Amino acid sequence: MTQPLATVDERAQLLANGAARAAEQSIDLIPVVRLFTPDAHATWLLAALDPADGDTAWGLIDLGIGMPELGTVKLSDLAVIVGPRRRPIQRDLYFRASRPLSEYIRLAQADGSIPD
Repeated sequence: MTQPLATVDERAQLLANGAARAAEQSIDLIPVVRLFTPDAHATWLLAALDPADGDTAWGLIDLGIGMPELGTVKLSDLAVIVGPRRRPIQRDLYFRASRPLSEYIRLAQADGSIPD
């Protein structure tokens, strides 16, 4: 059995952040979840989940091609993706955000990848 892409608590925080974004509150969100492909170089640093559908996540996306950018992705799509060695996307069990999303974006754009 594969692990969920977000725990119940993480999902609640993502939805709360999504509600704040939907209300157009100008806040610099702290990323909640880091997802990655164990057999490729893609990383998703997610900060919010759309409360309207509960599936569309927003955050910093790095597909491993040196051009990380803000965007959206459906968790249901990520749940079925497998890498070249048939390994599914995983949640970084040890991820704890050390800075707001704006700082991750700044560093990722300078480095060409999301920093650990």
